[in-house]
Order: sequence, then C-alpha cells, then structure tokens
Amino acid sequence: MRVLLFIFLLLAGLTTVTAQDDRMHMQQMEDEIKPLAYTIMNDNDFITRFRADSAFIRGLVRALRTPHSFRYRFDSLTSISQLYAPDSSFRIFTWQLQMEDMNHFRQKGAIQMRTADGSLKLFPLFDVSKYTEAPVDSVRNVQNWIGAVYYNIIQTKYNNRNYYTLFGYDENDARSTKKWMEVLTFDANGAPLFGGRYFNYREDDLKPKQPAFRFCVEFKKEANAKLNYDPELDMIVLAHLVSEEGDTKKKHTLVPYGTFEGFKWLGGRWVHQPDIKEANPDARVNPDQTRKKQQ
Repeated sequence: MRVLLFIFLLLAGLTTVTAQDDRMHMQQMEDEIKPLAYTIMNDNDFITRFRADSAFIRGLVRALRTPHSFRYRFDSLTSISQLYAPDSSFRIFTWQLQMEDMNHFRQKGAIQMRTADGSLKLFPLFDVSKYTEAPVDSVRNVQNWIGAVYYNIIQTKYNNRNYYTLFGYDENDARSTKKWMEVLTFDANGAPLFGGRYFNYREDDLKPKQPAFRFCVEFKKEANAKLNYDPELDMIVLAHLVSEEGDTKKKHTLVPYGTFEGFKWLGGRWVHQPDIKEANPDARVNPDQTRKKQQ
C-alpha cells in the first residue's frame, strides 16, 4: 500500500509540474503575440497590419498546440474576440483586418474544440464575404464562412440537439456597419456548419429576403443598432431602424428609432416578435474589439 501511495503521489506531483510548465509556456506565447494583436487593429500601414496578422496566426496556433490549451484564456488580447460556448464544448476566436484602402475589412477566425486528451482540434475560418453576392442564401462551412467578429454566443436546444446562436459585427465599409446573427451546429463528423432555416419572419425592406439562412442588419456607420440576446427577456432584441432620408434601401442612412422588435426561440426556430417594450436600449457590445479611429 505504501508503494502504491508513493507512486500515486509521485505521478500527481509530475502532473502538477507539467501543468504549471504548460501554463508558463502559454503565458510566454501570449506575451509574444499581444503586440501583434494590437498592431493588426491599430497600425496605419496596411503592410504592417498584414504582416502582424500573419505572424499572429502562426503564434496563436503554436500556443494552442500546447496540451490542454483549451483551458487557457488569452485575457490580454483585448482586440481579439474569444468566446466559449455555454457548455464549454468549443471556443471561437475572431478578429478583423482593415484592408489597404482603409474602407473595407476582412474577418479572421478559428474554432477550437475541447478534446478529452487535451490535444488540439482547430477549424480555421476563411471569410468569403467579398466574393459572394448572396451571403444569406445557404448553409456554409469553414471554407466559405461569412465573416464577423463575434460578441456573444447563446445555446438553445430542440429535439435533444444543441444550437449555438452567434452574434457578430462587420465594420463593412466607410459608410455602414453590419451586424450578423446565425446559428452554428456541428455535423455527424463534428465539423462546424454555419446557418440554416432558423428564422421565421415576414419580409420587409430592412430584413434579408426569405429564405434566409442567416440574419443581417446594416445601418449608418455612426449609429449603433442593438442586436443581441437579452437573458432577462429570454429573447433576441433588435432595434427598429428608420432612414434619415426616407429611403430604406440606402442602408447607410438607417439609424435606430428608439423602439425594438426581436426573436424568440420556439419549436427550433427564432420566431419574430414585432414589438418588445421592455428592452434595454444599450447597444454596446465590446468596444475594445472595435478599431480605433485614425487621428
């Protein structure tokens, strides 16, 4: 018994030392990529931002290859969105790169799955928004992702299946911003699938035409239209939008009116609610993830 106890204590000690070494390695890697994350968002020169983005991706992947890296939170990377699923089955990293003309953005990202043995299972996300004219038309995979910087994720269930609704923004261009909402699921092989027929609403000039596999609102750059889940109401809250010029087809003229509509999860779909009176008007998501304006 004493021998067995000695072996158990020895193994426990080795495990603790290994875990401490892994954490120190992760902290060192985080310190190395932290300035790169800042440069991606804030440097005035596109080539510098582009190179920082490439180096950041390589550094992040190296860090995530550390055993049990899923547990490590990169708290100092304030310009990189990292969200854990409510059931901790995965986490998703997203960020954006302002392009050379300073008026367009490309989103970047990856999904890290939790694994039993602590090994890395990572799905890189490739933004194809620039190359599609119909971003709401189909279910998409990691190779043809409609990019967004995610600021919230919620989990719902239907028929014993998990559904993860993502909320994200895209600074789009110089005149308008987009906010996205879509449902993430996983196929039989565990691969991510973005979108599906999960939105039930009547069409109007402000909403995507049905059938819509993901939901988008586009509005004036300086305006901040609310699109987020309200846990107290157990509903998604969406700001009513109006055009400053009386033309709802001009998305860059749309601003919040001060009232709200939204969606409620019913029967495996987000069903439109035309009028929500109890909503919190605060539309902020995470200001630290928004690129600082040029001086």
